[in-house]
Amino acid sequence: MDNVKTHRVGIIMNGVTGRMGTNQHLLRSIMAIRNQGGVRISDNERIMPDPLLVGRNPAKLEPLAKSAGVENWSTDLDAALADSNYTVYFDAQTTNRRVASVKKAIAAGKHVYCEKPTATSTAEAYELYTLARKAGIKNGVVQDKLWLPGLLKLKLLIDTGFFGRILSVRGEFGYWVFTGEHVPPQRPSWNYRAEDGGGIIVDMLCHWRYVLDNLFGNVKSVSCLGATHIGQRVGEDGKPYKATSDDAAYATFELEGGVIAHFNSSWCVRVRRDDLLTMQVDGTEGSAVATLRDCVVQHASATPRCIWNPDIDNPVDFFGGWQRVPDTLACDNAFKVQWELFLRHVVLDEPFRWSLLEGAKGVQLAEKGLESWKKRAWVDIPELKA
Repeated sequence: MDNVKTHRVGIIMNGVTGRMGTNQHLLRSIMAIRNQGGVRISDNERIMPDPLLVGRNPAKLEPLAKSAGVENWSTDLDAALADSNYTVYFDAQTTNRRVASVKKAIAAGKHVYCEKPTATSTAEAYELYTLARKAGIKNGVVQDKLWLPGLLKLKLLIDTGFFGRILSVRGEFGYWVFTGEHVPPQRPSWNYRAEDGGGIIVDMLCHWRYVLDNLFGNVKSVSCLGATHIGQRVGEDGKPYKATSDDAAYATFELEGGVIAHFNSSWCVRVRRDDLLTMQVDGTEGSAVATLRDCVVQHASATPRCIWNPDIDNPVDFFGGWQRVPDTLACDNAFKVQWELFLRHVVLDEPFRWSLLEGAKGVQLAEKGLESWKKRAWVDIPELKA
């Protein structure tokens, strides 16, 4: 170990006291990378992240830092950004706080990596990209689902031509989020207040943008219907509050090349499917259903001949004709994989295409989805120029 060259990368981690920031980014990514001895470049070289936790509440920060084994934490973001020992800024705050903090980090010359959505408007998200580009800093946005085992298997099927010509994609995402009246909710209350940056359209259409763009074709237009199915919930303080944002979204997308995609996203649905996310892809030569970690396929040659007759029990075992795609790829935590790629980008200047521009595209689709809902019409998605 004494002969190993170590590239220390100081990372200001802002907003990691929340669920995603704590679990996926701090514990399962940065601390997991540290515990494995860093990001391996070669037998004699590695990258070691060194986090500084930043937040507004010391009562949360101090115990989190202690339990995670992180030495440094602070409630002073400006002081952290002024510290030359920390060259990367990471933001996992609530969406409506992100733009101002990322702008500060860019002005301080820090490389930027942040959660999505990067902003609540396309104009602000695109401005972050242009500011980062002008500053010459490296930048990236979390697009974790691309490294999920189930989606990696889908990508392998696409790359090997399994589907033939892809016709359609159907996604089902969501689960029942308890309202807080009798059972504690699994998501924070700000998710259900539009004034605090909440809403499932803003949250999930950012995900569907990078999934669709990277796997199936660029999104060209959207038709989206949102809904606030549950109008009152109970907050962390035990008091009821009015839900002002959408808790379900029913969206159809036209993709480049003629593929049609439809995603139902809901926090008001009970799960009777294989996982919290399922995606069915149908093509001329075969179909697949992917979950977060698994994938099953049915080739054209194994497709049953179905006949409609509701007067008798159906003789076809619709589940029996599918085969599981084997685990041929070694898959790590999706957030950790992208963190390692970004750290290599910072230290080694390796390519990293998931930039703030890609983040702006996600915000754009969410904004156009909201516009579609308001207009009750199809809305085109103009190209955001690099």
